[in-house]
Amino acid sequence: MNYIQYGTNANATEINHFLKHVLDNSRAPVCIWGNHGIGKTEMVESFAKTNGFAFVYIAPAQFEEMGDLLGMPKIVDEKTVFAAPNWVPTSDEKGILLIDDVNRADDRILRGIMQLLQNYELVSWKLPEKWHIILTANPDGGDYSVTPMDDAMLTRMLHITMVFEVKNWVNWAKENGIHEDCINFVLTHPEVVTGERTTPRTLVQFFQNIQAIEDWDTNLGLIQMLGDATLDAQTVASFIAFVQNDRQLLLSAIEILDSEDFENEVENRLYDLVVGDSLRIDILATICTQLIQAVTNAHFQPTDLQLENLKLFIKLDFLPDDLRLTFAQDLVGSENKSLKAILMDAEIGQLVLSRI
Repeated sequence: MNYIQYGTNANATEINHFLKHVLDNSRAPVCIWGNHGIGKTEMVESFAKTNGFAFVYIAPAQFEEMGDLLGMPKIVDEKTVFAAPNWVPTSDEKGILLIDDVNRADDRILRGIMQLLQNYELVSWKLPEKWHIILTANPDGGDYSVTPMDDAMLTRMLHITMVFEVKNWVNWAKENGIHEDCINFVLTHPEVVTGERTTPRTLVQFFQNIQAIEDWDTNLGLIQMLGDATLDAQTVASFIAFVQNDRQLLLSAIEILDSEDFENEVENRLYDLVVGDSLRIDILATICTQLIQAVTNAHFQPTDLQLENLKLFIKLDFLPDDLRLTFAQDLVGSENKSLKAILMDAEIGQLVLSRI
């Protein structure tokens, strides 16, 4: 699909940095483009909360008349004036006005918003001085039901496009109590996340619906129905297969870190699981990501045994070079400075340097 989007493709973390810089240094409106269900709205709301901005949300696709944007006329001292809508921000504190799914609004509403982007005010009201405007939009040029924006409107905004990035999603999922097996499914099959009906939003809805099912193996029929209610058929089939097969193959981070017999409990077991007619890189990549998530927290203080097991994991003969390098770089680049000791190992240092 030849979607039309604008600005750099960036994940949620990168967009957070972008927004912070823009909002700290200018008042230019920012439009965040992206496919449906990837978390644009939630990301902006979280950004506002984390950075101390008041937050007001409007969805102009719900506006039927210009009065929903401008307000309603009334007579004051024999003159017609407009009473601003009740959602209009009035506080003096710094804030964000989120105009969500802006290009799903009617063309008349878009023309009114264009004036707001230019002057931060309309005929009936003015945005307080410390408030900023952020918009979200679905891409044009495809099968989305959107109203095209012309150059006059596009040039009134800064643009960036949000894309799904699995590591950022995993961080969010862990913080929000998503089942570990569901997280492992996304890590093992990241290609299913951006489908037609399957999006990060619908996946989370599905995961929440199955959260209360204690025994997945004996309730596959119910899980199938819940999946079919929200997701693409391919995603549901992949999840059912994961429950029946791959879920049992994954070693947890704690099993690897705390093993007192790495060769037998980790190396040999992993070898039997992933080395066959073709190397199961998907499983190895999932385990690598889970390990990184477990140890790169600044509050994690590894024991000598855990550091030694991390070294042994990096040295595994069947670990592909690209995974090994990425794993080592993630360790060194983390906020947890104690992990840098791993690269003091001469063999690991040589392995990493030889692949750069």
